[in-house]
Amino acid sequence: MIDWEDIVQCDNEDELKKLKVFLFQENLRLDAERQKLASDKEELRKLQDSFMKDRVSLRDELNELNRKTTQERQRLRQENMFFDKKMEILKDGFRTLEEDRRKFEREKEEFESGRRLSMSALETSDLSGLSEDDFDSIACVLFAGITNQGMLKKRYKDLVKIFHPDNLFGDVRLSRAINREYQRLKG
Repeated sequence: MIDWEDIVQCDNEDELKKLKVFLFQENLRLDAERQKLASDKEELRKLQDSFMKDRVSLRDELNELNRKTTQERQRLRQENMFFDKKMEILKDGFRTLEEDRRKFEREKEEFESGRRLSMSALETSDLSGLSEDDFDSIACVLFAGITNQGMLKKRYKDLVKIFHPDNLFGDVRLSRAINREYQRLKG
């Protein structure tokens, strides 16, 4: 630290000149230090601004990525739900198809056995050993292929003419089975 009172009381001019040169150099050095500090401060402010811009930019990018990730997850969830619904519909369809196939096979077997039975009974004209279920099977075969009410009515009239008990080949039980089948299909 400089003692200014000593300098003011100093009588020697050389010392004063030295002191003046020192002070001038010290003043230049301090100015250079101030300028360096000011430039460092300005550079630091620029770096801070750049850092803040980069930080804001990075935060915006992260927010955008989070938003896209959230949207993509939501889209995936919706696609999974849609896929699960489609899979369930397909499973139900296959299940129904399998049930229909089994039902068709049973009906086909019943139809074939009823047809064989009815054909053999009709060919031999021996209906005495048949049960009511057999007559119902025969009646079912006799009405096979009917698709509308007009066809049903015509087939019924034709069958009644042939199998009425008053006719030569008529039978009371077969006539009753034909009537039951007609009422079932009509109703």
